[in-house]
Amino acid sequence: MQERPEPRVNIPVHAAPRRLALLGATGSIGRSTCELVAQSNGALEIVSIAGGSDVEALAAVARRFNVKFAAIADPSRYSALKSALAGTGIECAAGLQAVIAAAIHPADMVVAAIAGTEGVAPTCAALQLGRTVALANKESLVCAGTTAIRLAALHHARILPMDSEHNAIFQALGGEPPANIEKMILTASGGPFRLWPREKIAAATREEALAHPNWAMGPKVTVDSASLMNKGLELIEAHYLFDVPAEKLDVLVHPQSIVHGLVSFADGAVTAGMACPDMRVPIAHCLFWPQRMATNAPRLDLAKLGSLTFEAPDHARFPALQLAIDALAQGRGLPTVLNAANEIAVSAFLNKRLDFYGMARLVERACNAAIQDGTAREPQTVEEALAVHHIARDRSLALLADTIL
Repeated sequence: MQERPEPRVNIPVHAAPRRLALLGATGSIGRSTCELVAQSNGALEIVSIAGGSDVEALAAVARRFNVKFAAIADPSRYSALKSALAGTGIECAAGLQAVIAAAIHPADMVVAAIAGTEGVAPTCAALQLGRTVALANKESLVCAGTTAIRLAALHHARILPMDSEHNAIFQALGGEPPANIEKMILTASGGPFRLWPREKIAAATREEALAHPNWAMGPKVTVDSASLMNKGLELIEAHYLFDVPAEKLDVLVHPQSIVHGLVSFADGAVTAGMACPDMRVPIAHCLFWPQRMATNAPRLDLAKLGSLTFEAPDHARFPALQLAIDALAQGRGLPTVLNAANEIAVSAFLNKRLDFYGMARLVERACNAAIQDGTAREPQTVEEALAVHHIARDRSLALLADTIL
């Protein structure tokens, strides 16, 4: 893979900078975004940022880009942030309302890269103002998809998919209407257990699950990748992003992580989104859309690769994927419940309270319980979505005590 030094920006030098509100500034997406902003020759400007609890990293971003507003989600870290930014003239605040303030700060684009449901309210607040949102927070659609899409339509906001798979689909679509789509396929690397037998996966350790072969991600997303739950959640996202019904969505295991998504059309044609596994590619595409920015991301050399392989996912060895597919097919609030229960399950696995397959068993029981008592209703607002989420989390915590798992 050839490195490209000294990237150049493919937009006129006289164009006004595109102002960014960067939510999740200290995470992996945030760091890559900052790298691209620094390489943009002034074409991009970060005006507001938000982070979780890492004051030092957040303050470093604020100072580096001389932002106008910085928010820390953890209220207990406000004094530390204020001290770190003393003398800069940068306004700062703490708590959820501060993060929302960062999201609605005057900007041309909001990069929504906060992990977890903490990103739902800020993302929806930006959509309500008609902003363009580069979306890397899957919970905004998995937990509150109906609300987010309705807000975007009502306020003429635009959602640009920043995750590699959805961004590849977005590019492969080429503006075709949903009616022309026969099948939309997301690819999965297969994770560290792709070739493991079920008995070995059942005994997998925390450390083995965190050893992803292709991507460097946070612990929760890495475990989700190992179980293929992450791909199931991405199918739910794709349903909302592209207005495609569940029966037209599918998954292929592709261990090289070169083809990130494919679209099969009614006439038999298939287009694919391909790139080396580097998040700078989809991030740059969103930041400069509908134009393009030259980056120094590795270039794809198909001759050097020689071959690309694909295989169907094994639902028996990876039951989490089937749970997500079933939740999407049944609809209502089941995706919200699924996501919440999975958060508890992954945390329990990482803390050695569940074995690997115990995660899927916990999620399945939580979903079944929500169906039986009616709490899996379709959320119509952000508040309703978060309420269903919290109920599902509480139930999952209660189920976690059940030794049958």
